[in-house]
Amino acid sequence: MKYAIAAAFAALLAMPAALADEFTKKDMERWQKDFDDAAKLGRALWVNDAPIKLGTNGVACAQCHPNAANTHPETYPKFQKQIGRVAALWEMVNWCIRNPLEGKNLSADSKEMIALQAYIASERKGVKLAPGKH
Repeated sequence: MKYAIAAAFAALLAMPAALADEFTKKDMERWQKDFDDAAKLGRALWVNDAPIKLGTNGVACAQCHPNAANTHPETYPKFQKQIGRVAALWEMVNWCIRNPLEGKNLSADSKEMIALQAYIASERKGVKLAPGKH
């Protein structure tokens, strides 16, 4: 038993080290699917076509921001007049949920908030990052 453990440990040490930025095709496919699934849920939430509703008054994000228009996720964090300070995108999403939609804040790490941000980012894919730009 002692020799088997030593042999397994020696074999482990002999394996080439993987770099942090080396990903397999399978990794990339799985991660793209996870992102696409999140963005799909985000779109459903955005247009008020999901099982849960973000607001209480029937207003949908898409009414002011069809296809996530004028959300500019590539500019966050930035000074946001409505909040009165430099804010992250999720904080502005919550501002909109609280105000026009008359709903309750989502936690920054909730499945729904991540999905909303994935949808917003997917609509702006390819746009150059410009944090701080208003």
